[in-house]
Amino acid sequence: MSDLRLQAEDAGDLAVISAALQDAVTKVADLAFLPSTRRFAMVVNRFRWEDKPARHDGGARARAGLHFEHVRSAQARNIAQDRPGGVLSLLAVRFEELNPPSGIVTLVFSGGGELRLEVEALEVHLSDLGPIWETPNVPEHKLD
Repeated sequence: MSDLRLQAEDAGDLAVISAALQDAVTKVADLAFLPSTRRFAMVVNRFRWEDKPARHDGGARARAGLHFEHVRSAQARNIAQDRPGGVLSLLAVRFEELNPPSGIVTLVFSGGGELRLEVEALEVHLSDLGPIWETPNVPEHKLD
């Protein structure tokens, strides 16, 4: 097992990062918009989907850092920012190009939470940060 390091500069690249981050969990306190550097950064515990085929019961998680460059603004919807210990489960990361290369990145969380980042250009980095740990809990999505 090796550390994951990915970069995205277009919607296709971002789809790969989104898949790697599906079911990642984070706390509200681990989200940060840094206007002076025009960066949005977050730390997550991501489920290592790339390991799942080799595992029969359970899976693994890894601490990972995700950051977006060239961020003009960040807006949250249905995320209780006054609760820094609140846990969020990431479902998807999407990009809508508006006036190339600028656009809107949307981070979609379970329960209806969203982060909307307006970017001048898409530049995203995902890197595993430390040890990998076993978990008996495999994320599951029941379809209605």
